[in-house]
Amino acid sequence: MCGTCGCGSEENGISIQNPRDLKIHHHEHHAHEHHHHDEGHSHDHPHSHDHHHKTILEVEKDILQHNDVMAARNRGYFDAKNIFAINLVSSPGSGKTSILERTLSDLKKEITFSVIEGDQQTLNDANRIDALNIPVIQINTGKGCHLESDMIYNAVKKLEIKDNSFLMIENVGNLVCPSMFDLGENKRVVIISTTEGEDKPIKYPDMFHSSDICIINKIDLLPYLNFNMDKVKEYALQVNPNLQFFEVSATTGEGMDKWYEWLRANKV
Repeated sequence: MCGTCGCGSEENGISIQNPRDLKIHHHEHHAHEHHHHDEGHSHDHPHSHDHHHKTILEVEKDILQHNDVMAARNRGYFDAKNIFAINLVSSPGSGKTSILERTLSDLKKEITFSVIEGDQQTLNDANRIDALNIPVIQINTGKGCHLESDMIYNAVKKLEIKDNSFLMIENVGNLVCPSMFDLGENKRVVIISTTEGEDKPIKYPDMFHSSDICIINKIDLLPYLNFNMDKVKEYALQVNPNLQFFEVSATTGEGMDKWYEWLRANKV
């Protein structure tokens, strides 16, 4: 069980699928089953609250250590093949897939892309990417609320990513748990939208603190919303003074050119 959020990886049938023909089921087994000692544990006898707290910290440490080892393996693989990996994170409904879709459509003739899609269920997002003739693998996490580095490792083996290319990883829609899990990416890009409110960065500070880029989407809706662009940036910079911002609309294309310039500057 995940000590950071309570989702149980060992309970999930993690599914890694190519939307065209790949149907491989991967069952995650991490070395943190000792957390199950709480199941069926009688509370009739007194026990130390400090001891219980210590156990939770040890479980979380085990999970993150395992993840970091696999993330380092991913990073070494990416470096060896000159792959620039980007971890796209956001809450549900921010327009993450729409931004990715438009980016791939506009730049696929000049940049080689591969994509890993993360969702709890369905092949919907992978099918959207596949329609653009971009190599894509879907990871369905079941009850899990985030991608982990070993999932990426197994997906990458099936994806056969070309050297000197970009790997776009679209994480599960969640601004909490994915912040804790390094996937071996070069950069983490957090996406928020004008419909979510400007206080997201201070509500979910870990995600913004761990990100390199902040894309603010749906700026075409600004005339209809009570959204303060300066305030959201102020909040985000309080959490992470090094954040770089792009204001975009995946619907109209406004502002996407600056995002594309950043991608081109990191072209390997």
